[in-house]
Amino acid sequence: EIPYQVNKRMLIKNMADQVEDKRLEGISNIQDESDRNGMRIVIELKRDANPQVVLNRLFAQTQLQTTFAINMLALVEVNGKLQPKILSLRHILDEYIQHQEQVIIRRTRFDLKKAQERAHLLEGLLIAQDHIDEVIKVIRSSYDNAKENLMTRFGLDDVQAQAICDMRMISLQGLNREKLENEYKELEERIAYFQKILSDETLVRQILKEELTAIAEKYGDERMTEIQDVEDEIDIEDLIEEEQCVFTLTQAGYIKRTPVSEYAAQSKGGMGKKGITTREEDAVADVFTASTHDYILFFTDTGKVYRKKGYQIPVSGKTAKGTNIVNILQVEQGERVQAMVHTRSIEDDGRFLFMVTRNGVVKRLPAGSLKNLRNNGIRALSMTEDDRLITVRETDGEQNILIATHDGMAVCFHEDDVRPMGRTAVGVLGIKLREGDYVVGAARAQSGKAVLTITEKGYGKRTPVEEYRITKRNAYGIKNYMLTEKTGQVVGIKVVDGSEDLLLVTEAGILIRTPVEAIKQCGRSTQGVIVMRFKEEGDRVISMALADREEAPASGETPSSEEMV
Repeated sequence: EIPYQVNKRMLIKNMADQVEDKRLEGISNIQDESDRNGMRIVIELKRDANPQVVLNRLFAQTQLQTTFAINMLALVEVNGKLQPKILSLRHILDEYIQHQEQVIIRRTRFDLKKAQERAHLLEGLLIAQDHIDEVIKVIRSSYDNAKENLMTRFGLDDVQAQAICDMRMISLQGLNREKLENEYKELEERIAYFQKILSDETLVRQILKEELTAIAEKYGDERMTEIQDVEDEIDIEDLIEEEQCVFTLTQAGYIKRTPVSEYAAQSKGGMGKKGITTREEDAVADVFTASTHDYILFFTDTGKVYRKKGYQIPVSGKTAKGTNIVNILQVEQGERVQAMVHTRSIEDDGRFLFMVTRNGVVKRLPAGSLKNLRNNGIRALSMTEDDRLITVRETDGEQNILIATHDGMAVCFHEDDVRPMGRTAVGVLGIKLREGDYVVGAARAQSGKAVLTITEKGYGKRTPVEEYRITKRNAYGIKNYMLTEKTGQVVGIKVVDGSEDLLLVTEAGILIRTPVEAIKQCGRSTQGVIVMRFKEEGDRVISMALADREEAPASGETPSSEEMV
């Protein structure tokens, strides 16, 4: 069934109009197959459509789901006076039940009164039956005072005497005593029952229950619609199909999301494809993959944090430059988004956000501290004027943190070395830096995985996490990469297990996607292998991200030879 009072023809027409206007997507055809056996509307979907998303959109945008605005205003008796009141469903049911109880009580009082009157009348007729000959004689011998004579002779009242006088003589003479006694006995039983009802509230409610049940059995039928428990109205997320997307942010503050499926995997050493169009003075600053239903936390270089859902970031094509982030976030003038983190939920559940700055300062902030974010953001980290936030990682309190620098150094320590702090705290030193060096990235050093390091000139390698010994924070650390003029300086690091795809973005906006397992494993003090070649001379890698594995490279592409230096 469709909702009550909804016109089927208008419903189908509205659906069709929205499909034509592209307000309803994923529907290929709508058919009305209703017949004498019942209503049937068939909605055919396109091959790639998500049925639940389409259904949620139909509920939200058409009369397939409706609500009724009921103003339950009623006159309610309060202290003997009727007052108008707006009642809830429970209260109006209570008032209805109370009203029906009063109906039963008033009806019973009326029936009791009628029964008592009839019984009183029958008492007079029974007296007349006992003295039928004398009654007839009194009536015959009376001129115009027969009623008074009967009242005097037999002790009758006015009602009883009048009833006898009003009877025809033949009827009076033919009174049947047995019939009168049976009726009188039945009336006595009814009077006793009526009096019991009026003195017992439980009996009144039992009668009400029986009468309502009888009405339901006589007039009730099966429900045509289903009543379900609904916690809330349809959430906007129910209308958004969940998918993995690449989120790209440029140094000039342009952001976009693009479905991961638009980036086909290539072999290691490939030259990539155009991933974003930037202005000459702009370059890609950060890129990562996340779900459209994830929270995206935006950390600015000044230490403030903003929050949006993934689907709230405008979707753009693979080569589009995106939308200026000032149209999405209420950032202050001169404030620039420096790091983005995606998380499924923000709760006080023992998770932390581990922040690392360019100057090596670290801070561990409980994730629940950011639960109530305002549109204009809140302070997540206090820093000195010459420092800026580089990266943020989500942890569970049991992680080892690996911090890597631009000049190829790294330090690894347990996150408990950094106590949890409040939002406005400054933090502590995580790694000592030599002159000219700065932090380029941080990751969770999980056992059994490898540290993937990428350099500016497209070189990279995977090194087992176990080669990075655990030390205390605030140390110079150990060598992470053998840097040369050929490799260039370190761009960033990721901790991987080999099942991912690597996304690299160059300063010119070229993006390449390649399987991580194709990148050779080697020790910390090596130069690695060529991961990406550049189309333009002078181009360099400026950002890296991980994505879920995609199938083999497109036909016609051949893997490049592996170069080990």
